[in-house]
Amino acid sequence: MSSIIFRTSAHIVTVLMLVFSVYLLLRGHNNPGGGFIAGLIAVIAFALLMLAETPDYVRERLIYPPPAFAGCGVLIALFAGLLPLFFGQPFLSGLWLGKIGSPLLFDVGVYLAVIGSVLMILLNVEEELS
Repeated sequence: MSSIIFRTSAHIVTVLMLVFSVYLLLRGHNNPGGGFIAGLIAVIAFALLMLAETPDYVRERLIYPPPAFAGCGVLIALFAGLLPLFFGQPFLSGLWLGKIGSPLLFDVGVYLAVIGSVLMILLNVEEELS
């Protein structure tokens, strides 16, 4: 789109959606929400930015490529699941250090995996259609 109003507001809304996504990620490990829905909201923010600009614009702004996000997220989630085994507890049991625990680590892994995989699909489809 070539509307300057849409392009400007898309940048502002993207930042707000990314902040909200991190809020949902951190709040969701004890309440409904968490990694999956927060990751989808982050991807929607990038999709909005992609509509306002181009897929290449979004790719340039990402620190790492989407497959790196997805792979890192899967490894973090797997680590969070295997960590309790070293303490004699079942797979995916919650370990806690004060208020921070392995469920939050698992949610971060899911968050990164969702962002990486869905963003990879979205960017590839958008580039094919362009």
